[in-house]
Amino acid sequence: MNPVPNFDRLVKPYRWLEYLTFGSALQRCRTHFLSQLADCRSALVLGDGDGRFTARLLTTNPHIRVHAVDISPAMLQALRKSAGPHAPRVITETADLRSWQPSTAPHYDLIATHFFLDCLTTAEIAALASRLAPALSPNAIWLVSDFAIPNTLFGRAFAAPLVAMLYRAFRILTNPRIDHLPDHKHALEAAGWYLRAHYSHLCGLLISQLWSSPSQE
Repeated sequence: MNPVPNFDRLVKPYRWLEYLTFGSALQRCRTHFLSQLADCRSALVLGDGDGRFTARLLTTNPHIRVHAVDISPAMLQALRKSAGPHAPRVITETADLRSWQPSTAPHYDLIATHFFLDCLTTAEIAALASRLAPALSPNAIWLVSDFAIPNTLFGRAFAAPLVAMLYRAFRILTNPRIDHLPDHKHALEAAGWYLRAHYSHLCGLLISQLWSSPSQE
């Protein structure tokens, strides 16, 4: 397993770095399918950074409870602050999601991973999907937002160099050892998940996806 990355140092500049580079595009990507989550009641939110998605989810869905897991205690503290008056509906847990094991009692009907799977390898995503399976309700959905490199001239000429630059920057700031996007689509499909909805932003550089659990096939 690669060394544990340190995201604590990103807490204060995280939001401004995002706005300076992508404006509001990443947040639009996170919340694109928010209206389709109204029936969810128990969310497992993994690596949500400073918690802006979690805050929107709690605001738009007054019945949902959130279990937020992150490797960074500082990020989880920021997430609870972002939750504001809805914080009593949030449980936070500090853990390395490359090895974290959830409770086996099936209850999560939503998994949310926004710009987090790109911190893992394809094999680690497959292993995570396998560990999560026993803790899911039969109608679970998996919400994914992430970077992508489209198979187009834009992808080759702009997206690929940009994503490589972002990995180099994060390697300096957080010390991860990942240097390229994983194939999360292959990993989730291999675990039995199927893609229900897909939306591209910024010419395919950003993607929002809604996956359905194997039991819904």
